[in-house]
Amino acid sequence: MKTRNDKAVGWTMAVAAAVLIFWLPNARGQENTKVDSEELRAGKNFIMTNVYSEEEDEEILGLFQGLRVADVTDGMDKAGLFNIGLMSPEIHPLWKDTEHFTHRFAGVAATVRYVPTNKPHAPRMDKAAFDQWKGEWYKKLSSEPPFIRKGTVVVIDEDPDTDVGSIGSNNIMVWQVRGCVGVVTNGTARDTDEIAAEKVPLYFRNVGRGIRPGRNELESVNRPVVCGGVLVEAGDVVVADGDGVVVVPRAKAREVAEYARATLKQDKTGRRSLYKRLGLPPDDSVK
Repeated sequence: MKTRNDKAVGWTMAVAAAVLIFWLPNARGQENTKVDSEELRAGKNFIMTNVYSEEEDEEILGLFQGLRVADVTDGMDKAGLFNIGLMSPEIHPLWKDTEHFTHRFAGVAATVRYVPTNKPHAPRMDKAAFDQWKGEWYKKLSSEPPFIRKGTVVVIDEDPDTDVGSIGSNNIMVWQVRGCVGVVTNGTARDTDEIAAEKVPLYFRNVGRGIRPGRNELESVNRPVVCGGVLVEAGDVVVADGDGVVVVPRAKAREVAEYARATLKQDKTGRRSLYKRLGLPPDDSVK
């Protein structure tokens, strides 16, 4: 009589055999299998990056302008994406503007992944030598995010336990000058007082202090990343406000936006009526 352990062992062996049958070369497919094996050994991405033109991005973002995270979440539900794309509430805005809501944004994701370095920090040295070492690290190992253009949201996947300010008050403004509408990170940022004063929309997890040299390296750009527990692919639509951050898969963006727009229109109509009854002056949220 077979025991439960016997059945488990049998199932494990069957799975292992299936894997071997799939991977081991045969007379007809030996050459292709060898090529695949070499490709995998060199590293392979299984989720391809879709590339969109600036005109395509502009058109899709026009559908999302003014939409709130709540509206987009309703649109995601309607599109069958229940509880998908909602980042952890731990990813929160550094600052809020409750008069004109300038902390809100909708943009197209450009993704960046920084990883903790396993290289030693520089030893103590004089100023000129240290500045040279730091500059070389920025240039060769931990450069700035590329591919920023009008409507871009820089989405950074980084180890939240590394005390590093990959985002600071200077470089975040450089990104803004290039067209970045907001920044979202799974990790940290420094110079937060200045970033809040500059009014650059930033959604992050924690404060960081150190510079990137000696702490992290750039692993990839415009590849799939995880931020706030959510998969983010280059070209996805990212919407952020006081409720947090939601990521809309590009393939579903139009359907989501259409329903979200109808939701917002209905909400504004109802709240305008209530404002009038309560004697409240209209604000930007109901205009």
